[in-house]
Amino acid sequence: MAHDSGGRSFDLKAMLRDERFWKIAFQVITLIVVIALLSFFLGNLNRNLLQQGRAFSFNFLRNPAGFSIGESLIRYRPNDPYWRALMVGLGNTITLVAGGIALTTLLGTVAGIASFSKNWLVHKLSRLYVGLVRNIPLLLQLFFWYFAIYGTLPRPVDQISVLGIAFLNNRGVYIPWAGSAVLALLGIAATIGAAIAALYLWQWRTKIRIETGVGGKAQSIALAVLGVVWLGIVVLGMNWTIPSGLEAGGVTGGLRLSREYVAALTALVFYTSAFVAEIVRAGIQSVSKGQWEAARSLGLHAGIVMRLVVFPQALRVIIPPMNSEYMNLTKNTSLAFAIAFPEMYSIATTTYNQTGRPVEVFVVLMATYLILCLLITLVMNQLNRTVQFKER
Repeated sequence: MAHDSGGRSFDLKAMLRDERFWKIAFQVITLIVVIALLSFFLGNLNRNLLQQGRAFSFNFLRNPAGFSIGESLIRYRPNDPYWRALMVGLGNTITLVAGGIALTTLLGTVAGIASFSKNWLVHKLSRLYVGLVRNIPLLLQLFFWYFAIYGTLPRPVDQISVLGIAFLNNRGVYIPWAGSAVLALLGIAATIGAAIAALYLWQWRTKIRIETGVGGKAQSIALAVLGVVWLGIVVLGMNWTIPSGLEAGGVTGGLRLSREYVAALTALVFYTSAFVAEIVRAGIQSVSKGQWEAARSLGLHAGIVMRLVVFPQALRVIIPPMNSEYMNLTKNTSLAFAIAFPEMYSIATTTYNQTGRPVEVFVVLMATYLILCLLITLVMNQLNRTVQFKER
């Protein structure tokens, strides 16, 4: 045993028996090993690049891309730099992710709830859908939707009209859309803002009714006003343009969703929704049967029991694994390159083929998907905190 200047003893054996010491030591050793491995691999990469007469650099992103892109949310020309081409790919990826998450949540929730239906046909169709779609690779489903479904639509001359406001042909789907990009962004922002505000108003109303047994009238009025304002902005404030068919074939006006985009979106939604349906089913099953029986004993209809009693409690089990499914959907958008949709991975592949810079391009690509997934995780964690039971 050794003594320090302060007179306190230092017992090495006691320290080695201390569990806290080994926890800290293990973390320090792990950090050192990770840093050493990163240093080794990065040093090896840099040496190999120098042997090829190159240095790790992103300066090539300022060079003209020299290739065309069929779809773009932002203005793009072939003589624009590579970084702008990658931004076009990012924008296309985000449209897939945003549309995919919204539609996947809707379809997956409906399919999950349908598995509890007392209607034999609805129940069996739900189970058949989940069992069939989950066991077919996503890439095959992409090809199925692209070639077998949307590829067999008629030519523009013989296109299909849907109520005179939408058109389908083998070039894509045409739907009503805002008169300008600014108005479209306004409508999207208004929808997101209204959804967030409605969620908080509903939670506030529910909290008051739970604590007092009455009330919530002011919040209900606020929800109604919010709905009217949102509807006014969307219906009257976006200067909608309705697509119209031409006699010679084709469509003018509205928004064109390309065949590649629609096929990729459909495949992603149907595939991911099958997994979401199982998550929803498991979440509902996690709610005690006593909750069902207590609500039904009050004479409540099964639909009301599901909506007001069971499903709100199931959300605390449903939301955490949904985070993983949303991230999987985000990463699976990279498969859309197989049907020539110009998403991030497709444009990145063209970029490194032309520049001979695969390392730098894939660093950008990995960082992009990482940031998108981290943003999804951030939002889902915040949503998860709002639905967890609060201890009094």
